[in-house]
Amino acid sequence: MTVNESTVNTALSRVEDPEIGKPITKLDMVKSVEVNGNDVAVELYLTIAGCPMKNTIENNTRAALEDIDGVGDVTVTLDVMSDEQRKELRRKLRGDAQDPVIPFAQPGSTTRVYAVASGKGGVGKSSVTVNLALALANKGLQVGVLDADIYGHSIPGMLGSVQPPTVVDDMILPPISHGIKNISIAQFVEGNAPVVWRGPMLHRAIQQFLGDVFWGDLDILLMDLPPGTGDVALSVAQLVPNAELLIVTTPQAAAAEVAERAGSISQQTRQRIAGVVENMSAMALPDGTTMDIFGSGGGETVAERLSVLTGADVPLLGQIPLDPALRQHGDDGHPVVGSQPDSPSAQALAGIADKLAVRRTSIAGKPLGLGVTR
Repeated sequence: MTVNESTVNTALSRVEDPEIGKPITKLDMVKSVEVNGNDVAVELYLTIAGCPMKNTIENNTRAALEDIDGVGDVTVTLDVMSDEQRKELRRKLRGDAQDPVIPFAQPGSTTRVYAVASGKGGVGKSSVTVNLALALANKGLQVGVLDADIYGHSIPGMLGSVQPPTVVDDMILPPISHGIKNISIAQFVEGNAPVVWRGPMLHRAIQQFLGDVFWGDLDILLMDLPPGTGDVALSVAQLVPNAELLIVTTPQAAAAEVAERAGSISQQTRQRIAGVVENMSAMALPDGTTMDIFGSGGGETVAERLSVLTGADVPLLGQIPLDPALRQHGDDGHPVVGSQPDSPSAQALAGIADKLAVRRTSIAGKPLGLGVTR
């Protein structure tokens, strides 16, 4: 087979920028292509000099070129976009609008947004968020996680996300870990410095995470909310009114009572409650028996009371057993759903993801905008 510029460009069209999720040929990242006999030399543009995905882009490009039938030596070199090229890239991705819009709040958005909430801290809300994200990604869905718990941010650590976001002309490209795009205030502060902000700054941070971050074509966005019904919960309801609530509780009666308050905010915000998740449920013991360390029935109680309060069916989506592996892999940045998929907690989380992956709404009765021709 003869190697020519056309075959090289075809191969390059299969290489995507990992952060943007689009072919490098459509992002004007190919600076030059030279073919000398069967030898190929390609030079690419990186968005910034310190691009965290530099090696991935270079290796994927080299692999795509070496896959060309009959190719000889392959050379891949890298350059960096100019300011003007970065502005053009931003325009290509975000359009000409000066002020960023929140794509998930637009009428045509197909992204399902789940706001993971709890009445109190310590119920494992962030662990549930991270593992559900990975379970949904394992189904082939494009998933993002927004760490809206500004004061108690923990998502990057649980995902093992160590790369900083890439900024391209005021547009933020979120890091990707375990195939999941993620953004958190933790990626913008030094070390473990506390965030000391009042309500308006919290609102602005959430607004920027939703509008300034280029999320791409997500199927599902999970937002890890702080405990309670404070400023951030209200900001999310205002900025993304179509976001559905996922209420996390433990089986304990006291925790269930507080979780009910977190769910009842939907009466003021008009948000739909997707369901209740009971975490830290019965613990399986080595002899095959189970122990209800935190009591039992809390999740079912919350689901029943919220169903009455809202007048809509609020299901108990699942009960996640108290499993040391869930805590362990949250600490080491490798969620249990991926590292121990056969563990009791991973199985329960996968079952909940199965339910969330299916839309409960339909297109029945909705106009499709189809014309009629004779």
